[in-house]
Order: sequence, then structure tokens, then C-alpha cells
Amino acid sequence: MSAAGEVRLYMALQKAAHALKKRADGALMAAADLTTAQPAVLVVINAEEGATQRSVASALGLNESAVTAMTRKLMTRGLIDRQRSTRDARAWSLQLTKKGEVALAATAAPFTKLNEHIDTEMGMEAVKQLAVQLSVLTKSLSKDA
Repeated sequence: MSAAGEVRLYMALQKAAHALKKRADGALMAAADLTTAQPAVLVVINAEEGATQRSVASALGLNESAVTAMTRKLMTRGLIDRQRSTRDARAWSLQLTKKGEVALAATAAPFTKLNEHIDTEMGMEAVKQLAVQLSVLTKSLSKDA
């Protein structure tokens, strides 16, 4: 049996991801009325001038259809706005509204608290090593698909 199989790594990762998402969703809903996926979209749009649904999907490793649904929800809530891209007339450029900027800012404290919890439980060196290993795993799984 493989080392990953012996320690049931897939199940451990799944359980940890679920617990982390559940904790983050509760904190983010209380602080900013956002789910864990929504701030990620806001962060990418905020960081990339002229962000499009395609560039957001690429940055987050999501299907474009998932980002389309998410941007629609964020637009309905008045957190993002869109206008025709100056680079590609077929695409829409996304930007945060003032309300979106406020919502994004409200996510800082919950994420800081969650990251501090992880640092305390695992230790800084283990966190850094885990981040590297998860990146390696993500890249290898992405190119095999």
C-alpha cells in the first residue's frame, strides 16, 4: 500500500478542507455576508485591472461557468460592476464597487484570525512546508487532467 493510502491522506485532506471551509464560511458570513468563494473572486478583481471572468477563472483554477454564476450574484448584490473591456470588445471588464471594497475589507479580520489559528496549531515551519507540498500536488493534478 502507498504511504498516502496508509495514512488515508485523501480522506484527511477532505476532512481538513471541510472543517476549514465551515469555520471560514461562518466567520465570513458574520463579518461580511460572504461565502469563502466570494472573497477570492473579489481579491482577483481588485488585484487585476481589467479582470475578466476568464482571467478570474484562470487565477482561481475554476471553470468559467462557475465564475459566471458567482459574478452574477456579486453584481446583483452591488459588490462588482462590469463594463466593456478596452482590450477585448467581446469581453466584460470587472471592477469592485465601493460596496464591494467595503465587503472585501471586512474579510481581512476573519482570514487573519483563521490564519493565526493555523499557525498556532501547526507551527510556522510546518505551514510553509505544507503550502509548498499542496502547491506541488495541485500543479501535478492540474496537468494530468
